[in-house]
Parts: sequence; C-alpha cells; structure tokens
Amino acid sequence: MAYDKSIEAFDEAYKVIPGGVDSPVRAFSGVEGTPPFISHGEAGYLFDIDGNKYIDYVQSWGPLIFGHCDADIEASVIEAVKRGLSFGAPTTVETDLANEIVGLFESIDKVRFVSSGTEAVMSAIRLARGVTGRDNILKFTGCYHGHSDSLLVQAGSGLATFGTPSSPGVPADLTKHTLLATYNDLASVKKCFKDARGNIACVIIEPIAGNMGLVPADETFLEGLRDLCDEYGALLIFDEVMSGFRASLKGAQGISTVKPDMVTLGKVIGAGMPVGAFGANAEIMAHLSPEGPVYQAGTLSGNPVAMAAGLTSLKKLKANPSMYVAFSTKAKKLVDGFAKAAAAVNVPMVTEVRGSMFGFFFSNKPVKNFADACENDTKMFAKFHKGMLDRGIYLACSSYETGFICAVTTDEMIEQSIKAAYEVMAEIA
Repeated sequence: MAYDKSIEAFDEAYKVIPGGVDSPVRAFSGVEGTPPFISHGEAGYLFDIDGNKYIDYVQSWGPLIFGHCDADIEASVIEAVKRGLSFGAPTTVETDLANEIVGLFESIDKVRFVSSGTEAVMSAIRLARGVTGRDNILKFTGCYHGHSDSLLVQAGSGLATFGTPSSPGVPADLTKHTLLATYNDLASVKKCFKDARGNIACVIIEPIAGNMGLVPADETFLEGLRDLCDEYGALLIFDEVMSGFRASLKGAQGISTVKPDMVTLGKVIGAGMPVGAFGANAEIMAHLSPEGPVYQAGTLSGNPVAMAAGLTSLKKLKANPSMYVAFSTKAKKLVDGFAKAAAAVNVPMVTEVRGSMFGFFFSNKPVKNFADACENDTKMFAKFHKGMLDRGIYLACSSYETGFICAVTTDEMIEQSIKAAYEVMAEIA
C-alpha cells in the first residue's frame, strides 16, 4: 500500500500539533510506519486519504459498536443537530438516556453525564472522597482511568506504549494519595488497606482491563475486592468506560456477580460522540451538587447531539441482545485464527475474548496483570501490525490496547483477516 499523502499530512500536522496527533497512541510510536490519515468510514471499513481501504478492528477505540455511519444513529444525530448543537440547559433526551442506563445496571439509581471518560472517572473519585471523607484511592498497575493527575500513576495504554510509568507535571502531593496494587493479586490489595490504616476512599478497577491489552479480572479477585471494601468502608468503583455495553449488554456486570458501589461509563453510550457518565445508588448520588456539597459541572454535559446518538445506540442493543453471541463468536474466530497462524511458524501467542472485545499477546504464558503484559514481545507485535496494515487490516497501534468487533463485521472480513495473519506470520517469523 502507498501512504504518500498520509506521510505528507503527518509532517504538516507535526508542525502545529504536538507529535502530530491529539492523542499520543495515534502517533504509531509503538509500531512501525506512519499513521494513516482517515478520509471516512463506512460500515466495518476505514478509508484513508491515499485511497486505501481497511477492515476496522479499532472502531474509534470502542464506541462504534454498530460500525461507521449506521443509518439509525446518523439519522438521530442529524435530527438533533437541526434542533441545535448545544443549549446549556436540560433536555428530555438526557432523562431518556439515563433511564436506559439505570434500567440495565442494578448498581445505578441515578447517573450524571459528562463529556469524556476521563471526566467521568475524575468526578466519580471526587464523589467517593466526598462521601467517605477520606483522601486515598487505590488503583491497579496497568489500569488506565484517564489522564487526570491522581490517576497518572503506573497507567497502561499510551503510557505503557511509550514506556513511561507516569507523567511530569503531576504533583507528588497528589499522587501520594494514590495507592498501587497488582491486578488479580488480592494480597497486594490487603497490604494497601493495612498500610493506609482505613484511609482509603475507594478502589477503582477496570473489571475487564482494556488498556494493558485485554486482561479480565478473575471472579474470585473481584469478590475479594468487594469483601475488603465492605470491611474497610471504602467504595468499589467499576470503570466500564471501555467494557460497558461491549463485554455484554450490561458490561462486566453482565458477566460477574460482583456489584460495585459506583460505575463509570463512556464510549458506546455516545456512539462516537464525546460523552462520559458516572452513576451509583441514590444515597451516594445525593452527595452530588446541586443536591449535595460535592461539586461537579460542565457546559457541554448532556450535550443533546451526543445524547441522541447514545440513546439510539442503546435502544438498538437492547432490541437485539442476541448480537452479543455473534460478537463473541466472531471475536473468538478471529483470535483463534491469529493464534493458529502464529503457531504455524512456532511463534507463541495467547488470546482473550469478552463479548465484542478481543486481545492477543505474543507471549508463551497467560497474561494476568501488567507485569505479564510487559513480557509481551512488542517488537513482534510491531512487525505484525505493519504487515496487517499493509494488507488492509486496521488493528490497534499498540500491544497494550484492545480490539473490537462491530455489528457489521462479517465472516468474510474475519476470514480475510486470518488469511492476512498467515501471510504476515510466515513473512516475519
């Protein structure tokens, strides 16, 4: 494939945008080549400005569960735009979308909409601190919860891609209140609770981690977290910005029996529009302004265009819950094909699937935490990614990211992708 126009566009972007991109992982620093500059999307495909066509397994990093330019979502957005882009005032569509979410999540009585997943998590943690009157929070190495100061401590995703454990510009006075434990290791959590002497406001976790690759939490581990939070009076927050409506119709909570105290959401609930949300039971949410003293606000929160897009997306999912079986079947077929292609040339690979989410590591052992993920052969991944891209297969440009199946991913696309994987593995092994 030729990338001449994208290379030129990247050079131009670099002159006026830091790194040439508006989100670091897009710069392709963890893989080979130059990022394609996208012209448009259509169903399960992306097209770049050089005219190349790709099967899209990124889907805007998760939101586009119905693929690009879904007719129903597109129509709802156009209708909303005709009424106005933003009002800074209440609209009934906010209540409609909130009702859809509340109706699906047992742990949520009320929900507050914001404009991003980062904002949702930041606000949820502030609320947890306000409810408990405590300062410390506990997170897990490799879990990414957005780029707010308190959470840029041993994060995954883009920071893992660049080999950076945290970020300059984050005050030590803030991060000293962020305790780190090891994912799927309950003993490390118990030690944090013991050392903190009861001063932990909340434990925040991706119950299905998607930012160190796809690494689900063990059910016994989640049960242990629930017990420890109950014992010490801390709140348990499930960050389902990525897994919400992706792993199942109810996210991780459709798979696990563990009930969190608070939930953060994003991505699918905006269907590609900027959106985030956090929710909890009525008692916890009553602490939030204007009902309570914990302040949170946003000019574009509950934006009517984003709400319309998300409402249509969620209604379509609720009307067709059987599609999650198809998602999982196709995702498993894809990664099983990748694994067989790798095995054919004696390259180790482990895979994981949760609903429409999939992941794979060039590793010879199961990946249970961030340390395991870091043993992944990133050089092999970079070569594999480049080979697949050159054959029209658009995968996440980091070995620490998750891939996605959408409703318009066909069996033919899966088979084409597996065929490409065999070719690439034979070429690079």
